[in-house]
Amino acid sequence: MATDAVAQLADSLAKTLVTEGELSYKGQGRKFDNAQSVEEMVKEIQEFKGLKALRLEGNTYGVEAAQAIAKALETKSEFKYCYWSDMFTGRLRSEIPPALNSLGAALMTAGARLTVLDLSDNAFGPDGVKGIEKLLKSTACHTLQELRLNNCGMGIGGGKILAAALTECYKQSSAQGTPLGLKVFIAGRNRLENDGATALAQAFQLMGSLEEVHVPQNGINHPGVTALATAMQHNPQLRVLNLNDNTFTKKGAIAMAQALKHLRSIQVINFGDCLVRSEGAIAIAEAVTEGLPILKELNLSFGEITGEAALLVAQSVEGKATLEKLDLNGNCLGEEGCDDLREVMDGLNMGDLLGSLSDDEGEPEEDDDDEEEDEDEEDEDEEEGDEDDEEEDDEDEEDDEDDVEEEEDSSVNQVSSPLSVPRSPDAASFLCFPSPDKLLKLGTKRALLFEQQVDVADAGKTAEAFLKISSVYNEEDEQVKSAVLDSIDAILRKAFASPSFQGYNFVSSLLVMLGLLKSEDKVKPVHVVPGHLQALEYVVRQDYFPQDHIAVLEAFMSRLTHHIGTKFTKDIANINHYPE
Repeated sequence: MATDAVAQLADSLAKTLVTEGELSYKGQGRKFDNAQSVEEMVKEIQEFKGLKALRLEGNTYGVEAAQAIAKALETKSEFKYCYWSDMFTGRLRSEIPPALNSLGAALMTAGARLTVLDLSDNAFGPDGVKGIEKLLKSTACHTLQELRLNNCGMGIGGGKILAAALTECYKQSSAQGTPLGLKVFIAGRNRLENDGATALAQAFQLMGSLEEVHVPQNGINHPGVTALATAMQHNPQLRVLNLNDNTFTKKGAIAMAQALKHLRSIQVINFGDCLVRSEGAIAIAEAVTEGLPILKELNLSFGEITGEAALLVAQSVEGKATLEKLDLNGNCLGEEGCDDLREVMDGLNMGDLLGSLSDDEGEPEEDDDDEEEDEDEEDEDEEEGDEDDEEEDDEDEEDDEDDVEEEEDSSVNQVSSPLSVPRSPDAASFLCFPSPDKLLKLGTKRALLFEQQVDVADAGKTAEAFLKISSVYNEEDEQVKSAVLDSIDAILRKAFASPSFQGYNFVSSLLVMLGLLKSEDKVKPVHVVPGHLQALEYVVRQDYFPQDHIAVLEAFMSRLTHHIGTKFTKDIANINHYPE
C-alpha cells in the first residue's frame, strides 16, 4: 500500500504543477485515442484555476481525445503557453487538422492571449498548417511572441499558408492598435525552399519585430536567401540568425552581408554549411568589421572558403569583446592556411575562440577555384534572365548540380600538393565505402547528390542505399546525425512519392539485408550496427513512410533488437498508424 501511495504521488507530481500556472503531461509516452482515455486529464484541466500553460508533448492524441481536451480549455481565459510538440506520433495525417482545429477553436472561445505556440516535431505537412490557420489569424495570436514549428514537413504550400496567416494576424492586430510583435520564429527542416522562404520573408518584413530566426535545412537557394536578407534588414532587434545548411552561393551571401550591416543587435550568426564561398565570406567580413558590436558567435563552416578569405574573416572580429566562438572548420584553407589563421587569432588574443579546423578540406588549386567562381556567375546570370519562377528554381538546382559534378571531376585529375587533401568524394564513392568523413565532405548538396545517384525505382537499391547511409549514423555527433537523416529523408521521400515505387519490396529488401528474412537470391546480410535501427526508428515516424509497413517491421525486429540491445522494437510498438 505504501508503495502504491508513493507511485501515485510521483505520478501526480509529474503531471501537475511544474511552474506557476503550468500543467504538464510531458514525455509520458502515452496514447490517448478517445474522450474516455483523457477523462482524468480533462478533470485536472477543468479544476486547475489560473491555467496558463499546458504541456502535452511526448504523447500521442487522437481526434476525440483532442476534442475532449479542447472542451476543457474553453473556459481558460488566462491561457498563454501551448507546449504541443511531438503530440501526433503514429497518427494518420488526416487526423491532425481536425485535432488542431478543435484545440485552436477552444482557445479562441476562451479569449486566450497566447505568448508561445510550439508545434514542433509533428510532421503534419501543409494540411497541419491549415489546422492552425484560423487560430493564427485570430485575436488569440495577436500577442504571440514565439512560434515554433521545427520539423513539421510544411513544404512550400505550408510555408505560404503560414505566411498569409501571419500577415493577416499582423494587419488585424495593427488595426486594433496592438500590432503582432513576434520575437522568435523556428521552422527548421520544413523543406520551405525558395517560394516558401520568400513568402515568409514578406511577413517578416511587415512585422519587423523578430529577435530570433531559425530556418536551417530548408532547401533554400540564393533567391530565397536574398528575400530573407531583405526582410531581416527591417528587423533591427534581431539577435540570432540561423540559416545553417541552406545554399547561399556568392549572390545570396553578399545579400545577407548587406543585411548584416543593418543589424547592430545581432549576437549569433549561423551560416554553416551554406556554401557562402570566398567572395561571400569577404562581404560578411566587411559587415562584421563595420558593425555588429555585440557579436558572440560567427559560424561560416563548410562554406568552400579559401585561406585568404578566412584570414579576412578572422581579422574582422578584432575588438569584438563579446565574441565567444569563430567557426571556420571544413573550408579550403590547407595546412598552411590553417596555421596562418591560428596565428592571426593568437595575435588578436582570441586563439581560444577559434573552433576546430580538423575537417579542413585542403587548399584548392587556383584554376579550379577560379573556374568554380566563373561557373557561379554564369549560373546566376542565366537565372536572372528567366521570367518563370518555377523554371528559374529548376535551372538553379540543375546548374548547381553541374557545378558539383564538374568540381569533383576536375579534382580527380589534379595532383595534390603536400599541403592539399583530395577534393570531396562523390555520392557513388560514399556508397561504395561509407564513412562519416566522406558523408560530410559531400557538403550541402549531399541530399541532392544521393537523389541523383540512387535509382529509387528499384526498391532493392533504395534499401541498400538506406543501409549504407545509416551505417555511419552517430547519435553523439550532431553534424553526422543530421547529414544522415537529411540524406535518407531525401531518398525515401522521393521513393515513396512515386506511384510506381513498391514499398513492400523495399521493406522486404531491408529485412533480407538485415538477415531477418530469407531470400531466393543469395544475399549476404550486412553487418548490423545501431545506426541502422536508429535511422529506421526515425523514418517510420516521418509522414512519407507508409502506415501499413510498420507492423511488418515490428514483426521481424524483435529478433534483431534482442541481440544488439536497442529500444527500437519498443518504440515501433508505440507507433500506432491504424485507427481504432
